[in-house]
Amino acid sequence: MLKLSGVALIGLVAVAMPFVTPLTAARATTLGPYAASCQKGGPAVIARVSGLKARTGVVRVQLYSDNKATFLEKKQYIERVDVAATRGGVMDICVPVPKAGRYAISVRHDLDGNGKTSRTDGGGFSGNPSVSISDLALKRKPDMNRVAFTVSEGPRLVPVTLNYIQGLSFKPVGA
Repeated sequence: MLKLSGVALIGLVAVAMPFVTPLTAARATTLGPYAASCQKGGPAVIARVSGLKARTGVVRVQLYSDNKATFLEKKQYIERVDVAATRGGVMDICVPVPKAGRYAISVRHDLDGNGKTSRTDGGGFSGNPSVSISDLALKRKPDMNRVAFTVSEGPRLVPVTLNYIQGLSFKPVGA
């Protein structure tokens, strides 16, 4: 049996560490028809969508300029990407942007994939602002200063946690 001194063991671990990839560093595969845009390094958004209630339906990401007058208005998005819900993990969805600048995104989980909004669908925004049932009912938009972000020359990772109607609340599943 090989015996190593404490110093030798520490040296061995130090040599091996650069070759070990921690599980927390594992990345999701970039999804969507524009995935290559994010891999090439041009201006783009990677919407990191988490908190899906179920692994069915379609996840839709819509990119908007940081103009509060057009944000969330019908057909005013710059780009829209629809991706089938994956079987597990976060969903990294690539959305190209026309140039470096300030943008905002909305994400909707069409749970049954029928293209129509229903009470079972989920949603979220860049910046993960709190949204109440009354905000939904009155169609109040989140504050643009809270949801807007800047994209520079390379892809910008933007986390979005989905919320769903649960009783009298609109919140992440399990919250």
